[in-house]
Amino acid sequence: MADAPSNPHDAYFRQVLSRPADAAAELRAVLPKAVAARVNWDALELQPCSFVSQQLRSRYSDLLFRTRIDNHDAYVFLLIEHQSSPDPLMPMRMLEYQVGIWNRYVREHPKTKSLPVVIPLVVHASRDGRHWDCPTELSELLDVDHLTLDALGDLIPRFRFILDDLTVHAVSALCARELPPATRVLLVLLKIAAGNKRLAIELLPLVEDLQTIVSAPGGTEVLEWVVTYILSVGETSDTELGTVFYRLGPHAKEVIMSTAERLRAEGEARGEARGEARGRAEIVLELLVQKFGTLPDEIDAMVRCASAGELRGWAARILEAERLEHVFQA
Repeated sequence: MADAPSNPHDAYFRQVLSRPADAAAELRAVLPKAVAARVNWDALELQPCSFVSQQLRSRYSDLLFRTRIDNHDAYVFLLIEHQSSPDPLMPMRMLEYQVGIWNRYVREHPKTKSLPVVIPLVVHASRDGRHWDCPTELSELLDVDHLTLDALGDLIPRFRFILDDLTVHAVSALCARELPPATRVLLVLLKIAAGNKRLAIELLPLVEDLQTIVSAPGGTEVLEWVVTYILSVGETSDTELGTVFYRLGPHAKEVIMSTAERLRAEGEARGEARGEARGRAEIVLELLVQKFGTLPDEIDAMVRCASAGELRGWAARILEAERLEHVFQA
């Protein structure tokens, strides 16, 4: 299974687009019509895996779906980039993920003599509105001139991914897409929510969709996802947001109040945990200095950034360690 979401963008993205109907609507909206017409959308099934490393999860989130195209196995790989600077090496990363999907397929089907189609889609959202200005095709990354590239012909892979750059679409255009309300709200918020101090005003075009969400079965949970994301990444207070959400009725008012209270409590708990970790780090550093003298800067930095488990392990080894490096040997 994929690791737990490491940031609000990742969590919200997965909550909504892990649902096949929502993912299918977004995919149908951006895939070439000739391709979308051949995909069996009713067979779309989320796969329990992630190909993005934990180190990159603060920047990317990914989902893999299995389906059928013309009665053949096929996959759709959906990745969202939610940082301000587009990744210039994205074609290479997407090809790496595609090969990873094929490798997994071969392990699961050891007698196969063919590979399934993998359709790659990147959704780009940027806090500062920067448009995607990087390559979408692998051949564009290669350091050769166009004449050489043409001469190499089919010796060069022409792998390309589909890009849905939310920054180039107006909110009105996203609202006009034929999407389920939860998906439409997700895309708009990915575009406008982060760091937004005017979100209460800019949410007004979404009131009808939010009302539909509230009225639908399971709407409370989806509304909690929305409110959690907004309060986590925006800069508009829950009081200001109330001017929009209170229009949705007393139930929505209760959701925003309870969610805001929960996030405050979680923030306080995280603050206390960080304070406890800092205290443990200071104790370990003091013990290290007492036994080994002045510490190298890299050791000081490593200890200050360590987890609680690492700190406990190092503290237990300090008394018996004869040299500083012995403390950090597993």
